[in-house]
Amino acid sequence: MNTKAMQENRNKISKRDFIRKSLAFSSGLLCYPCQRILDASPLEQKSIYRKSAMYQEETARGIMCMICPNACVLKEGELSKCNNRKVYNSKLYTLAYGNPCSVNINPVEKKPLYHFYPGSRAYSIATAGCNLVCLNCQNWTISQTSPVKTRNYELPPEDVVSDCIKNNCKSIAYTYSEPVTFYEYVFDTAFIARRSGVKNIMKSNGYINPEPLRKLCTVIDAANIDLKAFTESTYLKLTGGKLQPVLDSLKVYLDMGVWLEITNLVVPSWSDNLKEIRDMCRWLNVNGFSNTPIHFSRFYPLHKLEQLPPTPVDTLNKAAMIAKEEGIKYVYTGNVPGNEVSDTVCPECKTTLIRRSGFRVVSDIIRAGKCSNCSRPVEGVWS
Repeated sequence: MNTKAMQENRNKISKRDFIRKSLAFSSGLLCYPCQRILDASPLEQKSIYRKSAMYQEETARGIMCMICPNACVLKEGELSKCNNRKVYNSKLYTLAYGNPCSVNINPVEKKPLYHFYPGSRAYSIATAGCNLVCLNCQNWTISQTSPVKTRNYELPPEDVVSDCIKNNCKSIAYTYSEPVTFYEYVFDTAFIARRSGVKNIMKSNGYINPEPLRKLCTVIDAANIDLKAFTESTYLKLTGGKLQPVLDSLKVYLDMGVWLEITNLVVPSWSDNLKEIRDMCRWLNVNGFSNTPIHFSRFYPLHKLEQLPPTPVDTLNKAAMIAKEEGIKYVYTGNVPGNEVSDTVCPECKTTLIRRSGFRVVSDIIRAGKCSNCSRPVEGVWS
């Protein structure tokens, strides 16, 4: 057996071990066992140009990608800002199709989604690339690079769906990096999943244009959107993007009937201004998001903000209090082991309806979508 074959055999053995662990622990890692790993070299892997990009338009300056507000205009051989789209033979291609670099099984609470089939499992996939450049990114090793530079699995849409079903997962989550940048892969997979009775989840920064988002919402069941700050200046400095397109996206998700939850990562000296947090929560209430759960998440020093301290727990608690004062009905804090505010409480009678420990549901007394004590409807998608 040659060296390459021996290495591939070792990879397969290792991946079988991972699967056994995944089935034992719902939050464990699942590395896809049966498909070959793709060669990352674009010179050797011509099939990287397997799927033309949706929403492209020819202009006098080059091919314009119209998926997101970056509006990249690319000439032959040029790569988009998200590292995921490239012009080849005068046509724009996605480099991320059927080649995820991460395949896992997670509790749906890890997305986080607390009001969407609680206690269920989500088959989670990601490819490399992101259309923002967040200084605090926790997954920067895959988000700030290209699919041609990562070690990927060959996993076409139909195999994602069949593997999800085999592993008893309620949903497929497009997550970890930025699913907007692997839009075509998401759409095709979600379309097949819908026909198979599998739910689809977007964990996204919401940085997408309205038209492609509306099309995507026809196959997406739930989304958790990162609302990273609430001023244009902070958004630009922290992420390289703009705030308004994200606010517009939240409205589209709401209008299209996708179950929505929002995450606000509270970064010290960046997004921890309590007045801005109040302004954000007031905007959410005024614009129809009072029943949309919000998760205030603790920042830990990562990527280009390693010099900062973790978010004080007291700051998270103050943010949660402000959200409730501004009329948000379901408020959670996370990423604080042992100190999370993670239980779901009835807004009317204050009965604790779902108790959680970490990402695990300990008890659930919601009945037919209502509080079992006072019968108030509890917004969400329940089993």
